[in-house]
Amino acid sequence: MRSASQPPPSRSRAGASAAPLLAAMDLLGQRWMLRVIWELEPGPLGFLELRRRMGNCSSSMLSVRLQRLVEAGVLEKKPDKAYELTAAGAELGAALEPLWQWSERWATGLERTAPTED
Repeated sequence: MRSASQPPPSRSRAGASAAPLLAAMDLLGQRWMLRVIWELEPGPLGFLELRRRMGNCSSSMLSVRLQRLVEAGVLEKKPDKAYELTAAGAELGAALEPLWQWSERWATGLERTAPTED
C-alpha cells in the first residue's frame, strides 16, 4: 500500500516501473487475459485446444492476447507451440486464487447488496 506521503503513481501505461499495480491492472483488465491464465493454469495447451476452450474469443483476438502475455513474461510458447504459464504466470495464478474462491462463493449466493436509489 502506498503511504500518504508518496505522490500518486502515474496512470500512464509507460510508467510501469513507477506504478506496477496499475500496469498489471491495465494488462489483466483487457478482455480475455484472465480467461487465458485460467485455462492455462492446469497445464500447457496448444493454440487450437485453447481456442476451443475460450468459447467466443476469435482466433485473431486470442493470438493478440497470447502475444501480449508472452511479451509481459506471463506465458511462454514452448518448442511444440503449446502455451504455458511462466513462473511469474504461475505466481499470478496463485495470487488470483483468493479472487476465484470469492467468486465461487459469490456465484452461489454470497449476500449481494442492491444499489440504493437516492
